[in-house]
Amino acid sequence: MAEDQKQDAAQEQPQQSLVIHTQYIKDFSFENPNSPQMLIEQEGQPEIEINVNVTANPQPQDRYFEVVLHIRASAKRNDKDMFLAELSYAAIISVGEGVEDNTIHPIVMIEGPRLIFPFARAILSQTTQAGGFMPLNIQPIDFVRIYQQGMEQASAGNA
Repeated sequence: MAEDQKQDAAQEQPQQSLVIHTQYIKDFSFENPNSPQMLIEQEGQPEIEINVNVTANPQPQDRYFEVVLHIRASAKRNDKDMFLAELSYAAIISVGEGVEDNTIHPIVMIEGPRLIFPFARAILSQTTQAGGFMPLNIQPIDFVRIYQQGMEQASAGNA
């Protein structure tokens, strides 16, 4: 009887809506153009700029996508470049059959990057530290807002 209850419970559980099959660095660059001067002269606060973009590429397999999180981080001090880091971090994900077609796009473009972001953030943090700087600590990103802005831009472009 307990075995029947376990089978019933397993059948009632909803199918996973998103599965990450693998994640990887697609492209990566780090430049330290003014070393060693910028590492020796540490006067003034650095100006840090971070740009984030997300793309998704459908794959030949049904409901599979390559989600790519593009992060560009640069720092300047006294109008001199300290570093420039560009990372494209990707994942192959699939969306479950139970997910309705009209919700696939937001799931892929919001949940995909949200799940891989901590790994990309760690890579950039470790790299800036290895470059001789303080570890770059990127704060959590609101991927819902990024998605909404992208949709607004797309609809404005179509109008």
